[in-house]
Amino acid sequence: MIGGLFIYNHKGEVLISRVYRDDIGRNAVDAFRVNVIHARQQVRSPVTNIARTSFFHVKRANIWVAAVTKQNVNAAMVFEFLLKIIDCMQSYFGKISEENVKNNFVLIYELLDEILDFGYPQNTDTGVLKTFITQQGVKSQTKEEQAQITSQVTGQIGWRREGIKYRRNELFLDVLEFCNLLMSPQGQVLSAHVAGKVVMKSYLSGMPECKFGINDKLVMETKGKGPTTEDQTRAGKPVVVIDDCQFHQCVKLSKFETEHSISFIPPDGEFELMKYRTTKDISLPFRVIPLVREVGRTRMEVKVVLKSNFKPSLLGQKIEVKIPTPLNTSGVQLICMKGKAKYKASENAIVWKIKRMAGMKETQLSAEIELLETDTKKKWTRPPISMNFEVPFAPSGFKVRYLKVFEPKLNYSDHEVIKWVRYIGRSGLYETRC
Repeated sequence: MIGGLFIYNHKGEVLISRVYRDDIGRNAVDAFRVNVIHARQQVRSPVTNIARTSFFHVKRANIWVAAVTKQNVNAAMVFEFLLKIIDCMQSYFGKISEENVKNNFVLIYELLDEILDFGYPQNTDTGVLKTFITQQGVKSQTKEEQAQITSQVTGQIGWRREGIKYRRNELFLDVLEFCNLLMSPQGQVLSAHVAGKVVMKSYLSGMPECKFGINDKLVMETKGKGPTTEDQTRAGKPVVVIDDCQFHQCVKLSKFETEHSISFIPPDGEFELMKYRTTKDISLPFRVIPLVREVGRTRMEVKVVLKSNFKPSLLGQKIEVKIPTPLNTSGVQLICMKGKAKYKASENAIVWKIKRMAGMKETQLSAEIELLETDTKKKWTRPPISMNFEVPFAPSGFKVRYLKVFEPKLNYSDHEVIKWVRYIGRSGLYETRC
């Protein structure tokens, strides 16, 4: 239950102000400006309590979006709602900036009137909102259009309108995975997990139903064939054990629970079909082997070996290894076999960049670090070596087994639909202790 919603610029000036409940006065606007935006010390917490009033804020570039309430509300729900508002605004006028907010303030007020009712969140689905709030504002609707809007808001398929037509029916599917790792200096995996999502771009005519198959262990074992995971792996069809997953509202969860098939009517354009997380049988794309040797109090030798652990036919890209250095570093001499390495004093780190690296390869970097003598006897606590990369496969082993499209009304077959599937593995927090 939100009492008011305010949007400020970086100076603390109010760009958008909407009060939904009588218990929130004008002084709440000034309280947030003084205690958060113009605070002497940087406010790190996104929740601030001032005079029995709770302020929940999200910052985007130089814009502050704040929700105010005097009730004991669910904080996670408020932040989810604020992020939905930002998504809605971005889908209408792109980047969230002071100029864009000022140019579209009428549209923002219209959106807030539809999204919030007496402080209670309502429909935040962009696809539904765009059917009756246009870029210029609300236009007078014909009886047919009004009936169509009513059926979309109250009906089962609010994320897709009828009558969509394309010359070419296409489906683009991206499997994006972020690999997180913490490894000991001896090469022991301390923690590892993959956070993935399936993003789809749908350009299909009519109201098609799609069926999507993955190599999830639960799905594969319930097909009735009965082979174990080991048998499937030997047969060249490895399975992925998904710990938890979250689907878009278009997915028919009843069918997933009974038949273990992902069946859905896709929204038009780009959307996130599912999110998932896995912690087992992760194929780590890169291994960092550090060797640090302190030579007296004024010198340190560092050797870092980088190994790629994927197929030789694949290429890893945008590789960056960040090797931390002590605060009293005075100079660094670098030798690297591949790519470019540079010491950045502002970051207290050696940054090693490699454009491309094939699978099953090995390269190394050697550095001699000169240190200034200090009076402090405290030993340098070595921060971990971090890494960024991008690889053309899913580290979890996630595979799309099939993607079928059915459209009985327009009568186009699954074979006529052009489908594209792409796998991208990226680094999350990928660290090796040294």
